[in-house]
Amino acid sequence: MTKTRKIRKVLKSKPAIEGAGVHLNRVFGYSQLPMFDPFLLLDDFRSDTPEHYIKGFPWHPHRGIETITYVLRGDVEHGDSMGNKGTISAGDVQWMTAGSGIIHQEMPKGDLNGSMYGFQLWANLPRSHKMMDPRYRDVKNKQIPEIKLESGTRIRIICGNVGDKQGPVQNIIIETEYLDITVPTQQKFIHPTARGHTVFAYVIEGKGHFCKDKEPFSYEIEGLNYFDMQRDSFASNGTIVLFDEGDQVMVSTKEEAVRFLLISGKPIVEPIAWYGPIVMNTKEELRIAFEEYSKGTFIKYHRA
Repeated sequence: MTKTRKIRKVLKSKPAIEGAGVHLNRVFGYSQLPMFDPFLLLDDFRSDTPEHYIKGFPWHPHRGIETITYVLRGDVEHGDSMGNKGTISAGDVQWMTAGSGIIHQEMPKGDLNGSMYGFQLWANLPRSHKMMDPRYRDVKNKQIPEIKLESGTRIRIICGNVGDKQGPVQNIIIETEYLDITVPTQQKFIHPTARGHTVFAYVIEGKGHFCKDKEPFSYEIEGLNYFDMQRDSFASNGTIVLFDEGDQVMVSTKEEAVRFLLISGKPIVEPIAWYGPIVMNTKEELRIAFEEYSKGTFIKYHRA
């Protein structure tokens, strides 16, 4: 019997400042470990105020993780210790595997209206791949297939499958699905999910119901005031929905359409030692990483 996933928990994204002074919303991060395993962090850096993002993320190291950057508006200029340079523009995705270590920078540049919209997801790497050679997957907007269902629902497939359509990011380390979905008004959308995988939806426009059960007190909402007695069964912009176990997710709308990122992955279930941009399995591995960074021996791989 097919089981529709219920909502396990709902979280509201919270303002944070990262890099050289970038104002963003932290959707989840260190304090939610290991709830989103194999994912570590999701940042929403949508802004219409250039001074809130223009200083960007100057040179910094990463080891032991993958960073997935998805841009909706504006450009992100990037460079790294392997000599790579480029720009991630509207609709593009960069899937970077830091592996044994990379030093890079990401500098947001707004569009003609000064808008910079995007998201960065951190995915953990298993112990067996923590020290693999770093690599990039730069995916351009036109390479990402978009399908439209009879209901009018539109799906951009970054990673994973919808019917016989497959996303351009393949042969990745962890089993991952990454979809950008828009469900129009007065519609229902059902999508199959793998048993045992962590599944969540992050709402980026509009609002919708993310469970058959529309009772708002049937799940926990993190971020509400203790005395807030108003509970809405809709999930709206800036809200993340973490699902319980099941075979599919169901999303429905009423008078307003909803757009959300639907992301899933197979949990790694390993110890996590995390400090800043480096994520390893033990504190000793962390110590070694930072010692190597200070000594200039952090980079293990150099492009030929």
